[in-house]
Amino acid sequence: MGNKNSCCAYASPQSDRKSKEIPPVYEERHHVHHHSHHQGTTHQHELDGHIASTAAIHHSAENFDNPQTLQHISEREALEGDEDPSVDPTAATMFLERSKVENGGITRKRSQHQIAQQNSSGGLKKSSSCSTIYLDDSTVSQPNLKNTVKCVSLAIYYHIKNRHSDRRLDIFDEKMHPLSHDPVPDDYDTHNPEHRQIYKFVRTLFNAAQLTAECAIVTLVYLERLLTYAELDVAPCNWKRMVLGAILLASKVWDDQAVWNVDYCQILKDITVEDMNELERQFLELLQFNINVPFSVFAKYYFDLRTLAEANDLSFPTEPLSKDRAQKLEAMSRVMQDKVTAEALKNGIKKWSSMDNISQGGPRRSVAILS
Repeated sequence: MGNKNSCCAYASPQSDRKSKEIPPVYEERHHVHHHSHHQGTTHQHELDGHIASTAAIHHSAENFDNPQTLQHISEREALEGDEDPSVDPTAATMFLERSKVENGGITRKRSQHQIAQQNSSGGLKKSSSCSTIYLDDSTVSQPNLKNTVKCVSLAIYYHIKNRHSDRRLDIFDEKMHPLSHDPVPDDYDTHNPEHRQIYKFVRTLFNAAQLTAECAIVTLVYLERLLTYAELDVAPCNWKRMVLGAILLASKVWDDQAVWNVDYCQILKDITVEDMNELERQFLELLQFNINVPFSVFAKYYFDLRTLAEANDLSFPTEPLSKDRAQKLEAMSRVMQDKVTAEALKNGIKKWSSMDNISQGGPRRSVAILS
C-alpha cells in the first residue's frame, strides 16, 4: 500500500473542502429521504449505480487528460493551507482546543483508594530518584487501554459541551435511527451527556468487541475528520451513532481481526445489520474514503490526549520500575541500537564506539541498581 508503484492504478480525486458547493449525491442525501426497505433491492442497486457513475464521471473529467497527475493514497496527507488536524500533524487537535474554553475541567468523584493514597502521602506527587524510577505502562506504541478510552471519552465530552453550532445529518440522529427499542424522549437533543455516560458507552463497545487502545485513538481521528469534511457537530442527539460509526470503521482499518457488523448487532441488541451497513457506507462517503492515518498524526493525538488527561486530573497511574520491566526496556533499546549500527555500517558511515565495547571479552554492560 505504501509503494507508489503499487497495483492501485487510480486514486480518489482531490476534493476542495473549502468550497461551499454541495455535490449532487451529498445534496440528495441531505434533502431527500430514503425509501423504505419493503420496495426491495432494485432501488438500492440503482442508487448505488447512480453514485458510482457520478463518481466515475467526476473522476474521469479531472484525470483523463493528464494521467501523470494521479495521486497515491500516501500523498493525501496534507494540502497546502489545509488545517485539518486529522491529516496535518502540525494542526492543533479540535478536542484540545475546545477543552480550553472553560477553566477547571470537569468535576470527578474520586474513589476511596485515591483519597486514602493522597492522605497517606500528604498530597505529594511521586517523583523519580536515583534508586527508584516511576513510569506508567502507557507508550505511544502500546497505549494503556483503560486510560486511553477514558481520555477519548473526555475528548468527546468537550466536543459536545463546547460545540459552536448544531449541524447534523439524519443518518446519525437517534430519533430517526434509534439504537434500542426504548422510547427516545422528546428532549433528547437538549441535555448534554456527562463524561461518565460517554465512557460507559465506549467502554461497553471496546470490552465486548475486544478492541485495542490504538483503535480508540484512530476512532477519535476519524471522528474529527468527519466533523471537518462533512461540517458537522457532535450533539446530544447524534453522538452515539457518530462514535459507533467511527469505532466500526477504526476496528476494520486498524485491528488485524476486524469485528463484523453483525457482531455489533449482538452487542447492541436492537440494531439491525442493514442499519449498520448504511451507517458505515455513509460514514465512508462523508470521509471521502480517506481512512489513512499517518503515524505523525497518531502520535500527535496520543500526546494531546495525555495533555488533556493531565489538565483534567486524569493522569495515568505510575508504578516503580521493576527489574523485569527494566530488562525488557533495555532489550528493546539494544535491538534498536544494533539495528541502527548495522544500517550505518551498511551505508559506509563510520560510527564511534564507547569504551564499553572495546573491553576484552565482548561488550561490557553497566549494572543498574534497582530497588
